[in-house]
Amino acid sequence: MLTLIIFIVLLALIFDFINGFHDTANAIATSISTRAMSPRFAVLYAAFLNFVGAMLSSEVAKTVGGSIANPAEIENGVQVVIAALIAAIFWNLLTWYYGIPSSSSHTLIGALAGAVIAGAGFKSLHMEGFLKIVYILILSPIIAFAVGFIIMFLLKYIILFSGNKSRSKLNRVFRSFQVVSAGLLSFSHGGNDAQKAMGIIVFGLVAGGFQTTLDVPIWVKISAAAAMGLGTSIGGWRIIKTVSKKIMKIEPVNGFAADLSSSIIIQTSTFIGQPLSTTHVITSSIIGTGSVIRFKDVKWGTVGRMIMTWVITIPISMVLAFLVYKVLFSLF
Repeated sequence: MLTLIIFIVLLALIFDFINGFHDTANAIATSISTRAMSPRFAVLYAAFLNFVGAMLSSEVAKTVGGSIANPAEIENGVQVVIAALIAAIFWNLLTWYYGIPSSSSHTLIGALAGAVIAGAGFKSLHMEGFLKIVYILILSPIIAFAVGFIIMFLLKYIILFSGNKSRSKLNRVFRSFQVVSAGLLSFSHGGNDAQKAMGIIVFGLVAGGFQTTLDVPIWVKISAAAAMGLGTSIGGWRIIKTVSKKIMKIEPVNGFAADLSSSIIIQTSTFIGQPLSTTHVITSSIIGTGSVIRFKDVKWGTVGRMIMTWVITIPISMVLAFLVYKVLFSLF
């Protein structure tokens, strides 16, 4: 059993590492696009603040570790976690390779649910807890779009009433603001996303009988925070290109507005202990701010393909994890 737990920890840290470079674009794509920060500095800056954010909370980890199934009672709980992580890692790498900003959160939640059904039956899936997480994952991009739209709308009229029409001066000011907003977003990203890996490790520890509560041990926090920070430091350049260039032209003012609105949504979700997709939130915020500036300049074809990926990620991850479990643990 100890060997399987060690394997779970390694898989979870690999997932967290991939999550780091897969989701780097969330925090720094806008600031790189507007040249507020150089790519190298932006990635290292995001990595450090991801690590700090990941160390300061654990409520999301408890939600992931206990809302989808009870790890203390589920049959084959250790094997369930292994199958979920293998499926989630596969889907993350596939979407990263094609530069698609899919959600690591959707992937992990869907994979865990599919693996639970495969390993312990549908009866072991806590449908209420699962659906609550899914509702948050669905609603958060809509709220992010609305908040981004409102913040950008307010900024637009504040700028107009200020009488400052110098485009170059405005760009300089908001590039400076972006350094702060990108840092806040990186901190927020670490505080929500790294906890998902923590939660899945705790699920495995409880299922394997190594602890009895959903509390996150300090070594799990440090390991997950370090894995995400290291992954972020590598940078997901394929996805950065999609987010920063293929949705719409990002200027410093709407880049700042997108970062700020995303941080508000993510911090709120972390405070109430709910996982969400930072990918979906930042992308929706960009679309919301861009709709205020020039609606027709948003590249809706790219947005449509991204939304399609968001929609299919949970069911595909469920099926993948179900199949992985059956292949690894039912056929042999």
